[in-house]
Amino acid sequence: MPELPEVETIRKAVAQVVAGAVIEKVEVRNRQLRESIPDDFAQRIEGAKITLLTRIAKYMLMELNNGLTIIWHFGMSGKLRIEKEWPKVLQKHDHLIIETSKGVLIYNDPRRFGLVTLAATAELHQHHLLQHLGLDPWDEKLTTNYLLERLAHKKCAIKVALLDQTIVCGIGNIYASEILYLARIRPDRVSESITEAEAKCLVKYIRQVLEAAIAAGGSSIHDYQRPDGNIGYFQESHCVYNKTGLRCPQCQCKLVKTGGIQKTVIGGRSTFYCATLQK
Repeated sequence: MPELPEVETIRKAVAQVVAGAVIEKVEVRNRQLRESIPDDFAQRIEGAKITLLTRIAKYMLMELNNGLTIIWHFGMSGKLRIEKEWPKVLQKHDHLIIETSKGVLIYNDPRRFGLVTLAATAELHQHHLLQHLGLDPWDEKLTTNYLLERLAHKKCAIKVALLDQTIVCGIGNIYASEILYLARIRPDRVSESITEAEAKCLVKYIRQVLEAAIAAGGSSIHDYQRPDGNIGYFQESHCVYNKTGLRCPQCQCKLVKTGGIQKTVIGGRSTFYCATLQK
């Protein structure tokens, strides 16, 4: 967390404020994130203009006019605030402040599992963080046949395969449970058992769920907030995630008999599903 919809929501909010802005001042208060912020980070970006904000998987990319791109990953608890001016009082865990001609970006990360680093824009896709990523959910190459080929001979659970960023990038734990519910596939099914019809459903619901989550501003679970301080609302549309014991919205089963939505652990991650509908 944040997953793809939350990162896309952050990207859109940041782009609205600082696209075209010049970076005027940078203060690195703590370099020790998942990867250390480069020692010369401030010197290399001060004076540069922000020309483009894009996203690859769960990474936000801030392209500059000096041939560099800032790579952001928000880990488990990373947040990016937007202020009109340099704050008089900083918050605990504010690790990086970037003042631009249009506003101030403040990166806060209590667990420090996120990262902020630099890469040459021309070599971005060869960067070690990005070079092994799979297809974006909206890539036209993500077809039923592609997914079937990537799942063939995989013995892991389909939930684990959906989280494999080398197959389809950007899907996280929350959305994998929701996608599998809508596709009516048990999360513990062996990946190679997925049929052509089921793969077609997965492609459909991967896009549908992520699009709906982006439209709702993401899911505010635990620490996630949008850059303006507001929360996302897609958690109100969750069908199964974190709803253990409740009846799922598309099932008429008797709770006394079925126990409602089930929770299990697959690949070390909490997983939620309806044992009545998902096969």
